Amino acid sequence: MKELWIRILEFFGLAWWVEVATESPRCTYYFGPFLTAKEAQATQSGYIEDLEQEGAKGIRVEVKRCKPKELTIEETADDVKSARGVSPILSSQL
Repeated sequence: MKELWIRILEFFGLAWWVEVATESPRCTYYFGPFLTAKEAQATQSGYIEDLEQEGAKGIRVEVKRCKPKELTIEETADDVKSARGVSPILSSQL
């Protein structure tokens, strides 16, 4: 029954995820989905420990409701360059 609730929440983007961003390597990882924020928080130390053992540096963690399109996002040099530029907020600015 719990899995069904998680699937429903995930469908609507209301499931809880652990978002872990690292500076080196420049990546964002998503772990989840979870039914509650408390469940997600209870798991985050294990994810951090694994990344530290793999040599990741500058680890930031956030538990949030979201619907990630990808579970691992690697930033390339081109991504960093484009992020520094100004991008339009409204479609009429394209």
